[in-house]
Amino acid sequence: MIVVTGATGNVGRELVQVLALAGEKVTAVSRTPSPVPAGVRHVPADLTEPASLREALNGAGALFLHNTGVSAHLLDLGAILDVARAGGVRQVVLLSSQGVATRPESASHGGTGQSIEDAVRVSGLDWTILRPGGFASNAFAWAESVRTRRTVAAPFGDVGLPVVDPADIAEVAAAALSRDGHTGQIYELTGPALSTPRQQAAAIGDALGEPVRFTEQTREEARAQMLTFMPGPVVETTLAILGEPIPAERRISPDVERVLGRAPRAFADWAARNAGAFR
Repeated sequence: MIVVTGATGNVGRELVQVLALAGEKVTAVSRTPSPVPAGVRHVPADLTEPASLREALNGAGALFLHNTGVSAHLLDLGAILDVARAGGVRQVVLLSSQGVATRPESASHGGTGQSIEDAVRVSGLDWTILRPGGFASNAFAWAESVRTRRTVAAPFGDVGLPVVDPADIAEVAAAALSRDGHTGQIYELTGPALSTPRQQAAAIGDALGEPVRFTEQTREEARAQMLTFMPGPVVETTLAILGEPIPAERRISPDVERVLGRAPRAFADWAARNAGAFR
């Protein structure tokens, strides 16, 4: 059995679907009930409370572990992995972040993110680590303004990053969880090309069949908006990546194609599949 944490998230939801379609026995874990495919068991649990994972992990062989993003500092990885081992888990695939390597000075990436990776590597379990860059699905933050005003407001309108489709992350995770040859690997996951916020707005417009106007925010405007849902240090790191990415953050990684045997999906593909969220 494969246990998928973060099963209602952009990656976890896709991963549950991929594994279920492949005929794998899957337990989906999230804090709140959520619809799951036929044959998939849902168990409510909270990664910040490791004991709550016992029911989900009992009898499991593999675990997809979501690092919970901005809440990662609340995790007790040692306790989580103890519960996993006690339940029979032999393999863990960790959803980490590219920033562990590119932003080692950041408390959220080089600090918390690195410590989570280190705990997995010394756990005694077979492990694979996924380090995606920015998600295409971050564009969901624009859904309300696109639906109501056909506008997108974002900083650094002409700075491109190779954002990755969560569906590609999920397929790589599924391969690592269900096929041999991925133990001890760290995969950096990106899209196939650099994509700017201005280009992303245009791609959403193309998917809708209507123009979407792009408005460039100042750094301070973006910072004030981000502070409403992210801690200050995470905001500063995010703005640095969006506005002054280092070469490693702009590099197109071959790892999606190496694992899946095909090129990663473009942002336009993601926009076309998710156009309904912007209508």
